[in-house]
Amino acid sequence: MDFPFEQKDMTKGVFLREFSENVDPMELVWHQDERDRVVLVKQSRGWQIQMDNELPLDLDEGKCYYIPKMTYHRVLKGDGPLIVQITEKE
Repeated sequence: MDFPFEQKDMTKGVFLREFSENVDPMELVWHQDERDRVVLVKQSRGWQIQMDNELPLDLDEGKCYYIPKMTYHRVLKGDGPLIVQITEKE
């Protein structure tokens, strides 16, 4: 399965993920993760996150977002690349 991002593993449970400015918005699908995650936004210009049954929120650089496991969510494309550091909780 192809993913709409490139990922680099940093340490156990921590990885850096980059979404290209050329990603097709149709690839940014609703999904669930198997673990709780904390997402630290490193670079974003207009990108958003949308949780199930909620309005989209801007992904602000330097801010952390908590995503509970098995919660449907998606990212919405902005301008330029999106770079996030994701920490998975055990």
